Amino acid sequence: MAFTRATGKHRRPGRMHRTTARAAGVAALATSGVVGTLAAPALAAEPAPEQTGLTPVVTLGDSVAEQIDAQAAAQRLAAEEAAAERAAEEAARRQAAEAAEKAVQKARENKERAAREAERKRLTAYVAPISASYVSTAYRASSGLWSSGSHTGIDFHAASGTPVHAVGAGTVVEAGWGGAYGNQVVIKMLDGTYTQYGHLSSIEVSVGQSVTPGQRIGLSGSTGNTTGAHLHFEARTSPEYGSDIDPVAYLRSHGVDV
Repeated sequence: MAFTRATGKHRRPGRMHRTTARAAGVAALATSGVVGTLAAPALAAEPAPEQTGLTPVVTLGDSVAEQIDAQAAAQRLAAEEAAAERAAEEAARRQAAEAAEKAVQKARENKERAAREAERKRLTAYVAPISASYVSTAYRASSGLWSSGSHTGIDFHAASGTPVHAVGAGTVVEAGWGGAYGNQVVIKMLDGTYTQYGHLSSIEVSVGQSVTPGQRIGLSGSTGNTTGAHLHFEARTSPEYGSDIDPVAYLRSHGVDV
């Protein structure tokens, strides 16, 4: 149902009617973009509210602009905060990746260091030349069986064919027949001393070969000047006969329980 109101020939529209019509006109102009292009002089030419009784439309336009500016500022702030959050997350991921890589590298270095240390200990370790044996003839024991009148080494009890091991790391300097020692092996040790293994039934190394602690170098026997199968072991300061040192003290100084 529509309402109509006669204004009369000389009757002016009411204040509410004028205000509503003007606001509607401003909304239409705002939609078309015209409001933003109004020149200041045109606005200045508008009669004062006291003269016309109209509500100023500039106030409505400023309020909308302020709301738009506030929304834009809020959106910019939200975008900046989101960008900062993404940057922080990316930095955290990079730091975590770098930390993980460093941890892996450190673990690798520790493993390599441990392997080198284990290898160093293995190469510097000493063992008994015959496993689970004992000294049957002591160092410097006196007897007419030896040309020097005394024993220049120690004898380890061993049946023929018992594995004989290098007591430590070194290089083979003699491997073959050694006169009264029968089949023998002489090794120059890493510390510059020499060890000799005599009366072997067989030899399993050759001159110039490097050996490691516990490596099998031959089998015990009774070759050479001997009354039975055993291992003759000497520690020397040179590869030559007569430079012998106490083999028990030598082995014990390297941690071997004899």
